[in-house]
Amino acid sequence: MDRVLTNLSFVSMQPETGYQCIHDGVIGITGNKISFVGKSNDADLHGHPDVIDCQGALVTPGFIDCHTHLIFAGNRANEFEQRLQGVPYETIAKQGGGILATVTATREASEDTLYELAIERLEGLKRDGVTTVEIKSGYGLSLEDELKMLRVAKRINELDDIKVSTTLLAAHALPPEYKDKPDDYIDLICQQIIPAAAEQQLADAVDVFCENIGFTNAQCQRVFIAAIEHGLSLKGHTEQLSNQGGSALAASMGATSVDHIEHLDQQGVNSLKHHGTVATLLPGAFYFLRETQMPPIAHLRAAEVPMAIATDFNPGTSPMASLRLMMNMASTLFGLTPEESLRGVTCNAAQALGLHETRGQIRVGMEADLAIWQLEHPAELTYRIGVPDLLARVVDGAFFYAD
Repeated sequence: MDRVLTNLSFVSMQPETGYQCIHDGVIGITGNKISFVGKSNDADLHGHPDVIDCQGALVTPGFIDCHTHLIFAGNRANEFEQRLQGVPYETIAKQGGGILATVTATREASEDTLYELAIERLEGLKRDGVTTVEIKSGYGLSLEDELKMLRVAKRINELDDIKVSTTLLAAHALPPEYKDKPDDYIDLICQQIIPAAAEQQLADAVDVFCENIGFTNAQCQRVFIAAIEHGLSLKGHTEQLSNQGGSALAASMGATSVDHIEHLDQQGVNSLKHHGTVATLLPGAFYFLRETQMPPIAHLRAAEVPMAIATDFNPGTSPMASLRLMMNMASTLFGLTPEESLRGVTCNAAQALGLHETRGQIRVGMEADLAIWQLEHPAELTYRIGVPDLLARVVDGAFFYAD
């Protein structure tokens, strides 16, 4: 072992021990991997050159935010104020607001500007113990601008203290130049944008917005087929505003996750169960939009469908860069237990990104991505908001201290 962490408690999130807090623990790291997990009386540390006394701290897997839109320019605080004053979204959109306002600002911004803006937003997630973040495109809506966003995400991935999973979300909205021509825009995505993103190795996955204000099932299926042909994973924004059957479609085609899912029905739940697809909950958007239709938590729980939790950080419906706040919201608004919330940002979030073999658990052979907390019990991670409990993050075996 290159480095040994001692005098700690940990929750491994392994299937066998999971949420159970193991006291007097030891974690060994060799290179960028976990090479030992156990208790102090199981480890011979005599004369080891690099022993770190964690002074009773709680250690969890590094948190994973598996759904964000971190890269964009501009903001929509004025729209937020307008909505609270009773101005309908349709009116705001006709005034040049809504998602197309973000598209315009993002298209005009340079890669350096987008990078600096995203780095600032990322700091909030790091303070909450995040070591892996998924970043989507979707505010470019053209070949050039979608690739620009993905290049920025890949540039963020070059940082030592964060890991990035990139997702192409060109099928997010219809760009103004394709007004009333959605099938032509899907042609562009399938024939040009997906092939270019795959050839340049800019995207790990492809996402779609399957909704009555987004794209139809048939259009989303075309995007998924193109993604599969180019070796990319699948994800879906589905059943957020209505039940379009997008979750079942995505699951049947091998999607690692479907996200939002407030209007998911039992048939959709059964499809997720059958295909091993994760249900990603986005309570920030639910809260910010003051929605009332909750995701079918009881049915997902009964079917043993893994539930992940993410911030959905974006300028229009969830401008909140705190994954611990999302854990609290998932429990207070949706009824998840603190254990389910912790699973939602560790092992289940890793599965939502197809990374469950390497991240999201503390066990031998996994990547050494950890969060070290000045806490006694894991329930405190969901219970308390805003207190600087994080002592350090460990990313690929390297320590990054909170101060």
